[in-house]
Amino acid sequence: MVVDAYRGAHPTPMTSEKTVLRLSERIDASGTLSEPAVAELTSSVEAARKSALELGCAELVGFATSAIRRADNATAVLERVRERTGVELRVLSGVDEARLTFLAARRWYGWSAGNLLVLDIGGGSLEMALGVDEQPDTAVSLPLGAGHVGRVWSAEDPPRRAEVERLREWIDDQLAEAARRFREFDHPDKVVATSKTFRSLARLSGAAAASAGPRVRRTLTSAALNQLLAFVTRISTADLASLDGVSSARAHQLASGGLVAEGVLRALGLSEVEICPWALREGVILRRLDRADVADGPEDGLSAPSTIAGDDTG
Repeated sequence: MVVDAYRGAHPTPMTSEKTVLRLSERIDASGTLSEPAVAELTSSVEAARKSALELGCAELVGFATSAIRRADNATAVLERVRERTGVELRVLSGVDEARLTFLAARRWYGWSAGNLLVLDIGGGSLEMALGVDEQPDTAVSLPLGAGHVGRVWSAEDPPRRAEVERLREWIDDQLAEAARRFREFDHPDKVVATSKTFRSLARLSGAAAASAGPRVRRTLTSAALNQLLAFVTRISTADLASLDGVSSARAHQLASGGLVAEGVLRALGLSEVEICPWALREGVILRRLDRADVADGPEDGLSAPSTIAGDDTG
């Protein structure tokens, strides 16, 4: 994503290119990222670097998230990318990912949002953060990304009802401790969700299409989500890919991602979330701009200067 931005200004997207890698689904039984996946990652970063040069970008910031965090060969992968492309990918911790996403949502909604709860379902992990400032009071990252859960689930296509119920129970168990921790804080004044998973679920539940622009209010209610899941868990991936708002690259993640979303809302006692158009990439950019004149050491996994998006979802 290329933005025209400076400190104190709204980061305006100028152009965007995406390569779907699904790295979180390409870690083998031994815990290593497969050779074909590493090769595709390297070529994708190189292509993005060339685009940045052609477009006259003043600086390039690259970051990696859950798939690289989980891979046992992460150090070798990062070194290979650096040697072949000259781009040093910064690996964000799960908590830093949650904090940066929270920062983006806070800047989008402002202080009037009060005690803000932010949820994000990526390909490899789920992030949750809550607080009244720009830094959340609490933040967690769990291995409950749509792609990762789908891979662990390995259900039939479409899944059998018993498989769906077993996954619901497993998700509830995975969320129990984090939910208990979040319930110790004051109830949020505003609950927002980011990520392609939540946007797709909201779109299928009747929210406005992306073409309506980022400032149109979009919501997803627990009632609408439950109704949607009753449908999407009973049809094949091929049929899901034909639905408006569902890409063929992500259709196989829709049911697992939807069940994670349902589990989070259930665990935290939420009836509705609002879809926030800003997420991790915007958080990275905003943090970088905030520190444009600061010569301190790295924080949140980022140091100046540095950026391309090379995460587990694309």
